[in-house]
Amino acid sequence: MEFDLSWILLGLPLAFGLGWFASRFDLRQMRAENRRAPKAYFKGLNFLLNEQQDQAIDAFIEAVQSDPDTSELHFALGNLFRRRGEYDRAVRVHEHLLQRGDLSRSDRERAQHALALDFLKAGLLDRAEDALQRLEGTPFEPQARLALLAIYERSRDWHHAAAIANKMHAAEQGDFSTRQAHYLCEQALALVAQGDLTGAQRMLEDAQRAAPNAARPRIEMARLLQLMGQPAAVLQAMHALAEHAPAALPLATPLLVEAANATGQQTEALALLQGHYNNAPSLDVLEGIVALEANDQARQRYVHHLDKERSLVAATRWLAAEPVGNESQHAALQRALEHAAKPLTRYRCAACGFEARQHFWQCPGCQTWDSYPARRVEEL
Repeated sequence: MEFDLSWILLGLPLAFGLGWFASRFDLRQMRAENRRAPKAYFKGLNFLLNEQQDQAIDAFIEAVQSDPDTSELHFALGNLFRRRGEYDRAVRVHEHLLQRGDLSRSDRERAQHALALDFLKAGLLDRAEDALQRLEGTPFEPQARLALLAIYERSRDWHHAAAIANKMHAAEQGDFSTRQAHYLCEQALALVAQGDLTGAQRMLEDAQRAAPNAARPRIEMARLLQLMGQPAAVLQAMHALAEHAPAALPLATPLLVEAANATGQQTEALALLQGHYNNAPSLDVLEGIVALEANDQARQRYVHHLDKERSLVAATRWLAAEPVGNESQHAALQRALEHAAKPLTRYRCAACGFEARQHFWQCPGCQTWDSYPARRVEEL
């Protein structure tokens, strides 16, 4: 059977025409889809700029449905969900991204970081911890470590917090020596509560080596030595505190006074407090000086302080030591002054302004370390 070449000649133009038509149809469809996706994307962006988040989310969902392979749209949508507090929807978006096999390494790491932020904002700290640990060795490692540090501090997991701080310190992400000393102090306090005073002492010695000029390790050591019945060692610790962290001496003045009275070294302690007071007048140091001196000199000390500082607290203390004339009037005036001076004896966080009756090493309000000056509100 002979093959008829005329069929080939007739079929070639037909095949070419069908191929051209198919390509034109696909191209038109692709162009239409591409026009729809950017239009929805830019519409969502416009809503976002106008702070219309509900409309922006609807537009981005439309864009994602039109082009499900675009990772940037997923990231934008997930971030919007997180900002609105819809953490479950943000988690679904970012988990969907992580399940894609065609996602680039950089986008996968970015999605992992976004997922960790979703868990953090939702308060799911255990899941956030796991997601953040997966970011080791990625460009998001520094931010992940900071977030892990915040998680461990919030849960008071000082052992893991110290491990992360050591990594960050070694990677030159900042100087974490003082914070490491705080973690050791916290662990020492836990050992004290358990009755392990020797272990607590070792912890505090490590804290002093980690941050020689930090005040807290030396003050906590003095308190521990007082608990162990070693007033002479307390005095030595107070001299070391005055040398390495003199600004914190007002916080430890009651310890110093008690140790001086227990050892009979009031004169030496008085000289230490007087030297500090001459350089930096302080209400707490003044109270320590008055406690170590004879009672008849107390009123004169407060008068001298009032010459240096306009202190309502000092005036109240002076009035309390003033000989009574009219007892009822004196008591009423004393109560009024004490009421007015009471807020002035608080401590105030320099970071957030949170005030408290006692001094904190870590602010209960903003969780900042060493944000409380060792001075009363009136002295700031």
